[in-house]
Amino acid sequence: MSEIVVIGSVAIDSVESPYGKQEECFGGSASYFSYAARFFAPVKLIAVVGEDFPPHFREVLEEQKIDLSGLEVRKGKTFRWKGKYEGDMNVADTLDTQLNVFETFCPTITQNSCDYLFLANIDPRLQYDVLQKIKVKNLVASDTMNHWIANKHDELMQVLKHVDLLVINDMEARLLTGEQNLVKALKRINSFGPSQIVIKKGAHGAIAFYGGDIFTLPAYPVDDVYDPTGAGDSFAGGMIGYLAEKDAMNVTNFRTAIAYGTVVASFTVERFSLERLREIKRETIEERLNTFRKITQF
Repeated sequence: MSEIVVIGSVAIDSVESPYGKQEECFGGSASYFSYAARFFAPVKLIAVVGEDFPPHFREVLEEQKIDLSGLEVRKGKTFRWKGKYEGDMNVADTLDTQLNVFETFCPTITQNSCDYLFLANIDPRLQYDVLQKIKVKNLVASDTMNHWIANKHDELMQVLKHVDLLVINDMEARLLTGEQNLVKALKRINSFGPSQIVIKKGAHGAIAFYGGDIFTLPAYPVDDVYDPTGAGDSFAGGMIGYLAEKDAMNVTNFRTAIAYGTVVASFTVERFSLERLREIKRETIEERLNTFRKITQF
């Protein structure tokens, strides 16, 4: 089975939503991605944490048998983020960000190649550096955010020339392309380099581009959205995990992968942090996927 390498953040979050408040909980783009992807395929995580990183957070990743040989521990504090959700649960108000050891993070690459690579939300300069160091056999996927689009645009455009699959949200897609219409945004992003694009729309599902065709899927309806943090990274993890499991890129697998990503993300939002993902098994995902098939057929 093909292995996925993910490079991103491992963080300590403090989150408040209409359902309560969680202080010092486990977060980070690479954490959510790797935990979700590991339901489908082996994952190696490359990230950095400080000396204050709680041992029980490491155990959370180890319970999924994620390869943590690339998780560096450096002198200083772990990246911390504090946010609040109210009203529009698709968008968090960032109350505090402390980059700490993540500010000077330079990924240490100890292997020459990998099957699948996911460049999570980090500086495009670092993403490009990783691409120069590792040969990817099957698929390069990446994420980004508004800050990099606005402040590291040229570097990001250089990265996109080498990316097969871009996974971003609707606000980022509009900022990146200058297009308000997401269909036009998909086509414009395709002209930048990626042949496959998924634009996440939060509670409104996703719209995707593959082989010149457009595909759209709603979000899975959940009763209570406790914490949307990490939903996008979980989506990417479920999606790319499934693609690595099938190890064959075609339109059927691509569309099915989006459905798997949607289902995995629907579990993430039902609890704070990684709590809900820790409760489920692959069988739980398959059961919800079958329900999803039924409610999206006509």
